[in-house]
Amino acid sequence: MYIRTKISTSIHGSIEQHENVRKLLKAIDEQFVTSDKALANTLIIKFTSLKLIDIKDVREHIMEMRDMVAQPKNLKVEMSESFLVHFILNTFPPQYGPFKISYNTHKDKWSINKLMTMCVQEEGRLMMEQGESVMLVMQKKGKKGKSQDSQKDKHQVPPKVDIKKDEKCFFCKKKKKDTRIRNV
Repeated sequence: MYIRTKISTSIHGSIEQHENVRKLLKAIDEQFVTSDKALANTLIIKFTSLKLIDIKDVREHIMEMRDMVAQPKNLKVEMSESFLVHFILNTFPPQYGPFKISYNTHKDKWSINKLMTMCVQEEGRLMMEQGESVMLVMQKKGKKGKSQDSQKDKHQVPPKVDIKKDEKCFFCKKKKKDTRIRNV
């Protein structure tokens, strides 16, 4: 049959011989059945692990989380909009602390779109407040990429123990026992 020649050999070897095309395609589909529960679990784990990082802006973060919540709805796993708003607020970094307090003190509940609008304004305010910043790291590396900590040990002078001082007279530079004989 022509269709069998176009199927990958890894799939081709595990499928029984079928003369009917529909039976062949049904046998292939049975091998690639996914579990809706596993897919929903994967989406929820991905959703709960998302945090707002400084690289992407707030709007993208909220839209990504909103899209992730929409995917499990097809799998009959639903989250309310108010839960989503609270969850998104909890993914924000500590700089958004006053914004979270402001939301909690308001009596009305925000929709996702209103949250997005307010968060974009807050992000702009934080950017203006922060100004420009530069992250500067200065760490010297030694030969062959060794860290500075391992290089420190090589350059330190070990403490000297048992240093024998010759006790000499300050004036005549003779040994201490000879200082009594000194005639000045």
